Amino acid sequence: MQNEIMNSTNLLDKDGNLVQKGWGRSTLLKYHRNQVEAAKFKIKEWDYYAVLNDKFGIALTVADNGYVGLGIITVFDFTVPKEWTKQVLVPFPLGKFNMPESPETGDVVFDNKDFLITFKKKEKMRRLEVRIKDFHQGKSLEANIELQEINRDSLMIATLFHKPKKFYYNHKINNLLPKGTMKIGDRVFDFESEPSNGVLDWGRGVWTYNNTWYWGSASGLVDNIPFGFNIGYGFGDTSKATENIVFYDGIGHKLDEVEFRIPDNYTDPWQFTSNDGRFEINFAPVIDRNSNTKVLFIESDQHQVFGHFSGQIVLDNGAIVNVDRVFGFAEKVMNKW
Repeated sequence: MQNEIMNSTNLLDKDGNLVQKGWGRSTLLKYHRNQVEAAKFKIKEWDYYAVLNDKFGIALTVADNGYVGLGIITVFDFTVPKEWTKQVLVPFPLGKFNMPESPETGDVVFDNKDFLITFKKKEKMRRLEVRIKDFHQGKSLEANIELQEINRDSLMIATLFHKPKKFYYNHKINNLLPKGTMKIGDRVFDFESEPSNGVLDWGRGVWTYNNTWYWGSASGLVDNIPFGFNIGYGFGDTSKATENIVFYDGIGHKLDEVEFRIPDNYTDPWQFTSNDGRFEINFAPVIDRNSNTKVLFIESDQHQVFGHFSGQIVLDNGAIVNVDRVFGFAEKVMNKW
């Protein structure tokens, strides 16, 4: 069942339970942190941006996960391939990051001495700024990127866990068109020099402790028409909606279930298949951004794999879209948090 939410309401009722469960095409549900019925250290709020082409890219995370806050920056050179990551941990922010209550408004600022990440929103434009004095081998990192929203539709999803008052409220915005640069030392990467796209993953919720999720995303052009998709599963009750959707010329085409067929070696070819035959895609990996962390009661094993997607997708009207080497990523992440 795919329950499309059509009416705007609060996300949570007075008891901290989801008012509506399902998916939508825009920000219809209103999240208010003070309505969450959970201890401050259990509330997780994050903004994640990835801006990519098949030559280079950057990924930025600011997260207030209650007992730990994170600022994470990863730069990719897919021609090598190689990635460099730097992060700063902040103990027990407990909501002090003041993360926006909507993906449509508000700014994010993570400023920790010589480590700065900012996300600023104005109408249909998002501005990302990064300043790090010592990013890699003593070289500084600077980035100024503007992202233009072009799609009519995005993906909003409200997912219930199988425990009271546990939920995940998520927005995915694909096909964000970038302009701007990032600079490492004297080397400049211009996002307008290559066909590039960005994606936003905006998440707020109260999670259960042990979770494994699968997520894939790509944006690009197919026959000069804007195209993208979001696929994923692995947590919560998806009986009201999956998070699988294709964007074609700005319009969302909702999918049912998509299965990730992942090889033992993450850099071998992957396959994706759907129960209704509408998403049949192969994935050729370029690089696996793998991390494995264990600190006290927190564990995380992540494989975020970047590469090219090719295959066939069927839209709501039955039209077939042939996908040829659209760049993006797919991941498997295990968290105990």
